[in-house]
Formats: sequence, C-alpha cells, structure tokens
Amino acid sequence: MTQKNIQTAAADSWIHALTQQCFLFRGLDAQALSQQLNSESCVLEKLYASRPIYTAHLPDTPLDDLYVILNGGPVVVRSAPLDRVIALIYAGGCFGMLNLNVSYGQIYHGFPSLVEAYKTTDVVKIPQAVIQQLYQSSSDFQARYTLLFELREKFRYHLLNCSTYPPQAVAALLRALIYQERSLGSQPSQDGIFSFDLPIDIVARACQLNHRTVEQVLKGMTRVGLLKASTKLETDLVRVYDPEGMKAVYGATRDKVAWWPLR
Repeated sequence: MTQKNIQTAAADSWIHALTQQCFLFRGLDAQALSQQLNSESCVLEKLYASRPIYTAHLPDTPLDDLYVILNGGPVVVRSAPLDRVIALIYAGGCFGMLNLNVSYGQIYHGFPSLVEAYKTTDVVKIPQAVIQQLYQSSSDFQARYTLLFELREKFRYHLLNCSTYPPQAVAALLRALIYQERSLGSQPSQDGIFSFDLPIDIVARACQLNHRTVEQVLKGMTRVGLLKASTKLETDLVRVYDPEGMKAVYGATRDKVAWWPLR
C-alpha cells in the first residue's frame, strides 16, 4: 500500500468515527464529509496529561482549529486564578468553540482559562474554514454547534450552584455531567448507567472539597445505591446507577440527606 493510500485509509477511519461518535458530526454522510475533511487540512494529535493545550478566553487571540475528541480524556478547562474546573469534555465532545470566530465565538469573552488533557487524549483539529462552511451550509450542524455553547453555560450553572455541603456539591458536578452527556447523546448505556472517568482530584477541584471528603461522599453514594461499586481496576471510574436519585440529592437540603453523617 502506498503512503497516499495509507493516509487515505487513516482519514476514512477517523471520519467514520466522527459520524458515529461525535455529537457535531453524528449521522452525517461520511463520503460527503470526506470531501471537506482530509489529512491535508485536518491534523490528528495526541495530547498528554499536564501539558497545557492553550489558554482560552484571551481577548483578540482566536484559535484556528476546533478540537474534536476521538478517544481518551477528559480534557479539563480551569479558570485562573482560582483554579476552578469550568468544563469537562469527554470522547465525542469538542472544545475550542469559545475561541473560534464562528457563531457565538465571535462575541464570547471571559477570564483566561487553562485547557489541558487530564489523561492521554486523541483529537482531530479541524480548521475554522471547514467549520464555518459546515455551519453556513447545514441547519442541523448550526443547531448542534449552538447547543455546545448552551451546554457549556449550563455546566457552569450547575457548578455555580455547588453547595458547601459535600453531598450536594458532588451531586452538582455529577448532575452537570449527566445533563451534558445525555444532551450529547453519548450516554447512558443500555442499562441506564452513566459512566465517567472522573478522578478524585477533578471532583475535589470542581467542588472545592478535600480529597478525603470526596472519597467519603462517593462511598456514601455507593452505599445507598446512587453509584455502582467499581472494581480495583476501575479506580477513577464513577458509575451513576440512579440519576433521578442523584437529582434528589442535588436539590436536597441538609436534613434530607440521611446517609451523610456530618451535619
């Protein structure tokens, strides 16, 4: 097989993955999409943990590409200088819209924020010109692209309502992720379980709790059946078994969470 054929086969593979797994491109015709997305214009990259990707929300500093996650993650966006988690993006999701001069990205401004992969992540970088062309030519793509901005705002809304009461704080983060992944069509699984690669460090940063407290909350949620117990090999995996029960914890007052021992 020639080098050109190898590149074509590789491109067909990730384009097919986009149309199957990525919210923005799911259901689009792979053959038609391959006319706009190719190995010459798009770049496949592997992002590594603790290496900053870019600083978001800087004025007059737009990006040239939209990042689409194929595998791995999550990618974490943390605000400076308070180091609060304001976005978590998993496989099938996208990031970079807020710094791309398309749609709301043209008017969006915020505080400088660090974007980095928490774990090794495979992404494809799609040029702004391609995104703009798809946005202008497809009403479905336009609606989905707009929804990404809405989901980012709603994720932050959940965390703004993050109580200092530990069960509610952790439930706020999990509710934000449940809403996000359900809206993106990525979850739940066929048995109704939401699964998140969610290390305790991320939960602690997002909820402003210490690691020990987060561990105790997760154990309590598992004990009462809100979460499904993980094996020793699933140390960072959080599986929400009862999303509605989690919603009740998120909206509860202190005296209604009987399983938490501290008042």
